[in-house]
Amino acid sequence: MMATSPMESLSSGFIINIELFFITLLLALPLGLVITFCSMSKFKPLKWLSRTFVWIIRGTPLMLQLFVVLYAPGLLFSMPMSSRFTAAIIAFVINYAAYFSEIYRGGIESVSRGQYEAGQVLGMTKTQIFFKIILLQVIKRIIPPMSNEVITLTKDTALARIIGLAEIIMCAERFTKQGLIWPLFSTAVFFLVFNGILTLLFGWIEKKMDYFRV
Repeated sequence: MMATSPMESLSSGFIINIELFFITLLLALPLGLVITFCSMSKFKPLKWLSRTFVWIIRGTPLMLQLFVVLYAPGLLFSMPMSSRFTAAIIAFVINYAAYFSEIYRGGIESVSRGQYEAGQVLGMTKTQIFFKIILLQVIKRIIPPMSNEVITLTKDTALARIIGLAEIIMCAERFTKQGLIWPLFSTAVFFLVFNGILTLLFGWIEKKMDYFRV
């Protein structure tokens, strides 16, 4: 078996981080919205079930959730998780969907009731009011907290190493044990560059969506 160079190992590790990041966003953003609607439902059992779920997820460490997702199926149902990457995806999606749902809920509830009533006076349906009046304001208001969560997700992908997934920090640590220190510091460069790009992107989005002066 050919030895892998530090840069090749770091690059393959960072690809794992990037895959975790994008797949989590792709699945957690819409799931978070579903949880929001459930937690704001007038059907009380659904409302309290959703809020209890969010409370549990937000109140326990992501590290613990990774272990539970990886080992619980095998221990409880004799159905081992198919792969560690799948376990990481499930844990990250569940965790971030819960956080995103609270951001969505806060954004929706921050819009004054008078704007709903104004839309009704104009003869608009509830769907038209939500998509043409409320949604635009909600998106603007949630961009700053969402950007913080997205950047946090970038760094949290490093936690995948605790279940044996070879993300970038685990790859760097292997070479550190061989006496090389620069691979460990180079991981900071990967994260700084990637998060720098995200910061610029969210700054651009905020400017583009500056149609309301809240």
